Amino acid sequence: MSTIVNVVPTFLDLPSRTVKPRRSGITHVLDSGLPVSQVEALLGVCGAVVDVWKLGWGTAYLDPGLADKLRVLDRHGVLGCAGGTLLEVAWQQGAVGDYLDWCAQVGFPCVEVSCGVAAMSRADKQALVERAAERFIVLAEVGAKDPDVEVAPSAWAAEARADLAAGATWVIAEGRESGTVGMYEPDGSVRGDVVEAVVEAVGLGTTVFEAPRKEQQAWLIRRFGADVNLANVAPGDALGVEALRLGLRADTFDSSPAGTGLRTR
Repeated sequence: MSTIVNVVPTFLDLPSRTVKPRRSGITHVLDSGLPVSQVEALLGVCGAVVDVWKLGWGTAYLDPGLADKLRVLDRHGVLGCAGGTLLEVAWQQGAVGDYLDWCAQVGFPCVEVSCGVAAMSRADKQALVERAAERFIVLAEVGAKDPDVEVAPSAWAAEARADLAAGATWVIAEGRESGTVGMYEPDGSVRGDVVEAVVEAVGLGTTVFEAPRKEQQAWLIRRFGADVNLANVAPGDALGVEALRLGLRADTFDSSPAGTGLRTR
């Protein structure tokens, strides 16, 4: 009978990667309401490659296992983040102070600030960023969720700069969980002009791209390398995204004669 042992492989020449805790090269996953047991099981496999775990939309407000989930995330060195829609609802109802107090009480290290659904001005949003940044790591989202809103690269760049100046740690480029709005065309293809404008405005290390689809993740990795920041990754896809980053999937495989590293554009 053969002996089975856990041996970490080191025989391949792979692209270098930042290590946790990190601020660039992050993988940010979107949790749509997983039970704690599944989160624990998933992080047992992919915890080393996940950096931010967002409880999407307003699910954190409804999750009876929230405290346990945040404890599991902390144990794996993953930052729990409350979704931006929940803050927008609180803003709409004049309950921002109560919302931020609650986030602190339950133990969220991060909050997302967005203006995708509420009738919020850019000045209102940046005031929220400044207020939240006094107590939390802030991920500020730029771009609209409405597919009918015009996508203007210069406007995205200006908003990104203003959000960072207000205290955001990262700027998130809107793509939604569908990958069909914001920085994407309706067919899911990348709006390269928007991507380049935001990166030029605030830098690659502070830009996080919502990229729920494999082809979008691969495009961004080929364009910017293994340490591009990717968001809205499905929890079960986190290990597969790391394989994309390292050229261990066909979409980013380096087929050059040398055969090392990551295929880029």
